[in-house]
Amino acid sequence: MSLPPQTIIKQDDLIVSIKDALQFISYYHPLDFIQAVNRAYENEANPAAKDAMAQILINSRMCAEGHRPICQDTGIVNVFMKIGQDVRFDLSMSLEDAINEGVRQGYLENTNVLRASILRDPAFGRKNTGDNTPAVIHYSIVPGNTVEIDVAAKGGGSENKSKLAMLNPSDSIVDWVLKTVPTMGAGWCPPGMLGIGIGGTAEKAMILAKEALMEEIDMHELLKRGPSSKIEDLRIEIFEKVNALGIGAQGLGGLTTVVDIKIKDYPCHAAGKPVGMIPNCAATRHAHFVLDGSGPAHLQAPRLSDWPEVTWSTSKAKRVNLDTLTQEEMNSWQPGDTLLLTGTMYTGRDAAHKRMVDMIDKGEPLPVDLKGKMIYYVGPVDPVRDEVVGPAGPTTATRMDKFTDKVLEATGLFGMIGKAERGPTAVESIKRHHATYLMAVGGAAYLVSKAIREAEVVAFADLGMEAIYKFVVEDMPVSVAVDVNGTSVHAIAPKIWQEKIGKIPVVDASK
Repeated sequence: MSLPPQTIIKQDDLIVSIKDALQFISYYHPLDFIQAVNRAYENEANPAAKDAMAQILINSRMCAEGHRPICQDTGIVNVFMKIGQDVRFDLSMSLEDAINEGVRQGYLENTNVLRASILRDPAFGRKNTGDNTPAVIHYSIVPGNTVEIDVAAKGGGSENKSKLAMLNPSDSIVDWVLKTVPTMGAGWCPPGMLGIGIGGTAEKAMILAKEALMEEIDMHELLKRGPSSKIEDLRIEIFEKVNALGIGAQGLGGLTTVVDIKIKDYPCHAAGKPVGMIPNCAATRHAHFVLDGSGPAHLQAPRLSDWPEVTWSTSKAKRVNLDTLTQEEMNSWQPGDTLLLTGTMYTGRDAAHKRMVDMIDKGEPLPVDLKGKMIYYVGPVDPVRDEVVGPAGPTTATRMDKFTDKVLEATGLFGMIGKAERGPTAVESIKRHHATYLMAVGGAAYLVSKAIREAEVVAFADLGMEAIYKFVVEDMPVSVAVDVNGTSVHAIAPKIWQEKIGKIPVVDASK
């Protein structure tokens, strides 16, 4: 009896393939995602949501042309490997170490440096590993003599919104999804996808949900041909009802919150029904390739002609000089107003805010004077070539909520710029101090970076991408998300659009 031919996968071929895939997905959206967002853009009736999607689409094309990251959060690497049982690896290190060497090289590539976001000692020291390793790796052994690999880079804003429920057998999955999605806010940067895993155990349901996000977007085709299974029926029902919530692009209210729902299931215990749900954001990044022993994988670059020609008008935007901004001018801003910011601002996110608050508590002077200034919640990518700064989109603002009141009280800060909504405590503090919160579009990091004319680290350099920078910007686009009276566009707009859509009763997400 002859044995089947054995495939030998060389170490360098694996490393190079992982490296190349991570570079590829950093600047090329999957074409199916671009087509889905473009359809949503063309159909959108809310001008604010339409503008946000225009920025996402323009940013995507810019990144494809310039080979620079779609989002400054270049993610935590997820690798799914299906290893043929007739495959042998020719390695001088462990398989896990070889994959991580590919990650290391992919993130340190000097022509397109990607931001290192992974921290070791997560409960205590939280020190950056410096090269975005290690990846989260899943292996399965399957028949065959090839290795199929899915590589994804999952941003923290969407990953942080992952949900798990151990439902009772009689509980409705649809009801749980509709109750849960509004609690996720907009920090996952809709429009995007929801991956749903049903069954197995708690950890299996979450892995299924993550795997589901690797599948091709086909909701448009499914709606045209109609469902052919109960799972497809469920996908359509959840898709239509989630969009009927009116959350919309970036949480600004609108017709499209999700472009697809993906579901995978697995047998489970009779006593329960585990359900995992993980969103993919507007920086959806994944690639699939096969190693067959013939060399590194080759990923075919999409054609720039496949991107839609989208323009974004600033004709209705208010121009704001940050260096001469007054309280009276800020008082005139209304929720939803589009502003173009020019002048000086500072940056600061989680680690910088914690350090500033510690200094305030100790009565120590801060290293920068924030009185009458704006602070931008961002951790930019390092620059390459002639760039002033790399892609520099906003991070999720709610993570800074617990610091907001103390910083506003102690510094006289005028306002903050970030991504998605603010929580009730932060909104109340903004109102009390007559400050404001402005929202930049998540998923448009390279576009935003082009508005930054000067960038200099001015404090906490040891924090790496979390250091405090001084930015000088010109016509940086933002929207007024919370005005000086504490009115939040994220609180009012989805309710308005849910009522307009009118398919399901208005849901009070606070209950």
